[in-house]
Amino acid sequence: MNKAITIIESFLEAGGIRKDIVLLAISGGALIISLLDFPLPFNPAWIAIILCGIPIILEAAVAIISSHDFTADFLVSVALIASVLIGEDFAAGEVAFIMQLGGLLEELTVSKAKKGIEKLVKLTPKTARIFREDGSFEIIASDNVRSGDIIRILPGETIPVDGIIMEGMTSVNEALMTGESIPSDKKPGDEVLSGTINQFGAITIEASKNGSDSSIQRMVRLMESADAGKAKIVRLADRWAVWIVATALTAAALTWIITGEIIRAVTILVVFCPCSLVLATPTAIMAAIGNASKHGFLIKEGDALERFAATDIIAFDKTGTITEGKPEVRKTVGDERLLAVAASAEASSEHPLGKAIVRSYKGVLLPCSSFRMIPGGGIESTVDERNIIAGSRDFLIMKGIPIPENNDKIFIDEGDAIIHVSENGCYLGFVALSDTIREESRSIISSLQSSGAEPILLTGDHREAAMNIGRKAGIREIVPSCHPEDKLGKIRDLQREGHHVAMIGDGINDAPALKAADTGIAMGGIGSDIAMDAADIVLINDNLSGLPFLLKLAKTMMRTIRRNIIFSMLLNFIAIILAMTGILNPVAGALVHNSGSVIVIISSVLLMGFREKR
Repeated sequence: MNKAITIIESFLEAGGIRKDIVLLAISGGALIISLLDFPLPFNPAWIAIILCGIPIILEAAVAIISSHDFTADFLVSVALIASVLIGEDFAAGEVAFIMQLGGLLEELTVSKAKKGIEKLVKLTPKTARIFREDGSFEIIASDNVRSGDIIRILPGETIPVDGIIMEGMTSVNEALMTGESIPSDKKPGDEVLSGTINQFGAITIEASKNGSDSSIQRMVRLMESADAGKAKIVRLADRWAVWIVATALTAAALTWIITGEIIRAVTILVVFCPCSLVLATPTAIMAAIGNASKHGFLIKEGDALERFAATDIIAFDKTGTITEGKPEVRKTVGDERLLAVAASAEASSEHPLGKAIVRSYKGVLLPCSSFRMIPGGGIESTVDERNIIAGSRDFLIMKGIPIPENNDKIFIDEGDAIIHVSENGCYLGFVALSDTIREESRSIISSLQSSGAEPILLTGDHREAAMNIGRKAGIREIVPSCHPEDKLGKIRDLQREGHHVAMIGDGINDAPALKAADTGIAMGGIGSDIAMDAADIVLINDNLSGLPFLLKLAKTMMRTIRRNIIFSMLLNFIAIILAMTGILNPVAGALVHNSGSVIVIISSVLLMGFREKR
């Protein structure tokens, strides 16, 4: 029996959407020919019965045998068979055609396969270079690294396991784990995490965890658990299928018993088929998806807009969403020549902070005759025949440059990166750089709040920096110092409290939260592939200003769906009364409930023209 079910399921799945479209086109043409009553040796409606009806009957059989589940397909199958038995071939073919059309529309809105977890696994370093007791190196699988092993990591390599730096200074790109675009300077004693990238200096680390328990492996497990815990919305007609089937069969049986006319009973089964119910949701969703795409949103999940319409909390990552995601010079403190000297010294730098300083200076750069980068510390350069040192506070102090104590504290507390600068051993001052808030962020936050969705900020920044950005954006609830598991935990806590949560992010570190949220929205331009794979909706142009419109479109779509459902139920009720009294026969009943399906489609298509009132 199980083997037979497997064979049937394989048959139903073969061919895909393109095959379904071809079969529907053939069936629709056959029904038109049948309606026009051309003289043919057989009724063309049988083409629709075979092509569209048999798959419905097989699906109903599989559902009943494998899981004892009565779906909407069961009632359709009963109506099909009953119509054929009394010779109402057109009614049977028409019902099968409409149900398969609704199924195709649902299939077109189904989510695409996600590859986020696979891509994250590919980012995991496969090997590690470890020291042996005789001083030699050996390349081993990163999963075989044990706590206490000594590992050498060269510039440009991905760090294979979590560990503590024993020797060397560098800058590490930690965007994978924290989402921050600015590399973090590291020195002996600092912690480094697997999956992050050693950008500049060679370092030696002592593994603090086994390879199988590293940060990136924990991220993979978070993604898998988040995906498994995300519920899918059940097809509306199937949700009510048991009641629809029971009511239809009872009404048909009573009518047959009371009147003695089986044709009335069959007509009831035909008009009771949930064709317009099947069409009510997917047609509205497809129209809304089409409208959303014109506004720069790629809707990957068919039911994503359904879930987004119920959103009452929207969680934002900071970097790349609320902010631009790249450092800019916020302020210079010190000598008036400070920015010119710093930009000239950093002209050859590959560090993002150095590039930001050069980008912000609009004057003519001074001649630079030498340049040396000290990974994890700063730079030394000869500018206009003067020795320039620029970098962290510790780096300049190590070079013997006296720096006023706590002169940069207020900027550090607000999350700025600080570059101190000296010239010929004399301290010139410092440059404060920060990730700038998007111009539209505050108005977007305000619009979302007025639409009933409360924004919150989930960021890896420390408290003071997070509060500074949150206040500028107008966000009232701010959760600082978030690692990927913290963001995921916060999303799940809110869901347990009964909230419907949307998550907006752009980085790999946001992927578990994007998967776990009721609706995940990723930034398509600057976002990582893994974040986009994890999300239900992708913002193609990175412009968040359309987000309030998307929320209003989703809410309008749900109102349209509810209106479609109410209309469908009323039409079916009236048609049932007419069928019981004998006014409708099976063909007329099929045409009546077919007209209801057309009205549902027209109602949904109006969503294509929905525009936000200003």
